[in-house]
Amino acid sequence: MPRIVDAWMQHPTPRHSADPMFASLRRWTAKTARPELITPEMTVAAMDQGNVAVSLASAWCAPHGWMITNDEVAAVAAAYPGRIVGVASADLARPMEAVRELRRAVRQLGFKALRIVPWLWNLPPTDRRYYPLFAECIELGVPFCTQVGHTGPLRPSETGRPIPYIDEVALDFPELVIVAGHIGYPWTQEMIAVATKHENVFIDTSAYTVRRYPPELVHYMKTNGRRKVLFGTNYPMIAPAKALEGLDGLGLDLETRDLFLGGNAERIFRL
Repeated sequence: MPRIVDAWMQHPTPRHSADPMFASLRRWTAKTARPELITPEMTVAAMDQGNVAVSLASAWCAPHGWMITNDEVAAVAAAYPGRIVGVASADLARPMEAVRELRRAVRQLGFKALRIVPWLWNLPPTDRRYYPLFAECIELGVPFCTQVGHTGPLRPSETGRPIPYIDEVALDFPELVIVAGHIGYPWTQEMIAVATKHENVFIDTSAYTVRRYPPELVHYMKTNGRRKVLFGTNYPMIAPAKALEGLDGLGLDLETRDLFLGGNAERIFRL
């Protein structure tokens, strides 16, 4: 059994869970009951049910404030060492403060990546406010994680386009490791093209169950993308066990399956 790594999840705070912008997501997960308060014990139990060994838990900073702080993520990671690994967020409105906070999260809290959700800010990754953070990610040796594709919340999807945004960032910062979450649908072919073009660009499958993977992504995983695609859930939107239902039906060989489920993430995030 491979060591499964969840490349994108969050342990939500009550203020994150209750934010009105997530109301539109309920229609995707209406059949799955979700408690108002999710405890760390519940999160780790969901990981165990899906045989997930390690989850990369993301902080969330929005223009209206911190929805999940880096320190809140660090507290859960400290309670479950080796199981929960922190992914930092940062305040794009304050670029130098954002750089210092990223530096603190990596050097002091042990975080393994930075994640910014562009639709949250309505700023694509080519916006000048991201660029100091990209330089710092390279200096710290951590990936930049982001969202591609349409938005579940009722916000503009434009910021999630792989071309031009991920493509241009990768051209400006070829050393920057970029993990593009949520597959990129309806621009999946574009996302695959960008990941193929750039050595340091990768895709994670968070927010999609196996049965909803686009056929072109599955083909990519089986061919020249076997070291390019990472498993993710977007928990608590999708529990790991639910996300993995139907995995055998993809027809992946053992090496590809192991790389997808954990090997690629372990290499990219230096776990």
